[in-house]
Amino acid sequence: MSFVIGVILLLTFFGLAYYCIKGHNLMIGFLVITIIWTALPLIGTLFVDQTFLEANKVLQFSDMKGLVKILNGIYQSAPEGWGTTLVNVCWGAWFGRVLMDTGIASTLIRKTVELGGDKPIITIALLNIVTAIIFTSMTGAGPVIAIGVIVLPILFSLGVPKPIALFSFMGSVAAGIYLNPVNFAQYRAFFIKPEEMPDFTLGWYASKWGYAAFGIMLVVTTVFTGIYLTRNKARHAWAAQSRTPQAAQKDAPLYTLILPVVPVVLNIAFNFSVIGGFVIAGFLALFLCGRMTGTFKENCQLVNKLYYDGVVDTAPLVGFLLTLPMFNAVAKYASPYFSVVIGDIMPRSEIVVCIVFALLLGMGLFRGPMTLVGCGAATLGVLSNVASFSVPFLYAVFAIPTITVNIGSCITQSWVAWGLAYSKVESKDFLKLSIPNAYVTGILQYAAIIIFLGGLGAEWFIK
Repeated sequence: MSFVIGVILLLTFFGLAYYCIKGHNLMIGFLVITIIWTALPLIGTLFVDQTFLEANKVLQFSDMKGLVKILNGIYQSAPEGWGTTLVNVCWGAWFGRVLMDTGIASTLIRKTVELGGDKPIITIALLNIVTAIIFTSMTGAGPVIAIGVIVLPILFSLGVPKPIALFSFMGSVAAGIYLNPVNFAQYRAFFIKPEEMPDFTLGWYASKWGYAAFGIMLVVTTVFTGIYLTRNKARHAWAAQSRTPQAAQKDAPLYTLILPVVPVVLNIAFNFSVIGGFVIAGFLALFLCGRMTGTFKENCQLVNKLYYDGVVDTAPLVGFLLTLPMFNAVAKYASPYFSVVIGDIMPRSEIVVCIVFALLLGMGLFRGPMTLVGCGAATLGVLSNVASFSVPFLYAVFAIPTITVNIGSCITQSWVAWGLAYSKVESKDFLKLSIPNAYVTGILQYAAIIIFLGGLGAEWFIK
């Protein structure tokens, strides 16, 4: 019975993938799949054998009180825990509106275009490098928005089609995540506790494989961007200025052009809060650009309007961000059933593992059974028990579908969803660009695993 439920869960996963690729509403899609993935595993506990339940304690609940606790964790606690992301999104959207209203964004665009001349690919390559470096130390929706409201308007102004611009930016963000200490610690927790293997540090990982993964993703993303641009004739259009024509006609003071990076610098240098950086830089922009010269009431109305407009910009994202954590929470109850279905077909050699994972990279999309931020915990549990794979090897194997595929290429990633809403790009248009890039990047990264991490046994740490 557990196998049957596992097969049904896999079919619903592919149904969700098809639903998302067709460009339908993400909020409704994830709400429906969450309900289905809640019902099937819990109903399954009434029919599966006792041995299966004892082996998967997450599915055990003795009475109605236990059932209610599970449901509350999925539908109440999980969305509540997403509050920080929502706050970052709202303040980031406000800061973006401030940059547009004051003319800082449009001025920055013009200066960048003047520097880049008539060769967009050079400007894109430089922006990708800078973005990737920034996100080796920053992570989360707030910082991505802080940088996105700068980079995306620049790319739009160069005539880069919006889907290509969004694809290029998100790919460079994901490249930086490969060397990000916060993400490294987060993902390492899936494999082992730090005190159990203290030598498996970010420095060791980066020198053995992390730098290669970073470079491959950055280079391939930039190359694909160039290929896509050759198929789409660039048209110069001051898209970022269209909503604020008066501000676009007059340059903001040159010294205010550093304000877009103030939240980033404060966070990197002093670990200052992202939201605090938005507030400081936002109000400095309003004062220094002469937008706060009215009465107190008029200034309050201006700030309120900018916040309102910013929140409206992100409205399509809010519902999705409130259903996504429900899906993440319910995935752990579906994981045991995935293990039953795919456990016997898991590969047992390092080369075969890399080949199979490279072929199945698409299953890292939509929080699927290849990504650690989705159902990948089940796959990891099965794979780690079928052979003596080293922790660094397994980490790298799962990092690719988690970072290259999910974080950089999937519309279920919170900041990708923000980018879709911000740039008004259809999800299917983004996926048409990101999926080929994810496969080429992933295949090269798996080749790097075989070269740099293959053959590591129990004595994996080489000083």
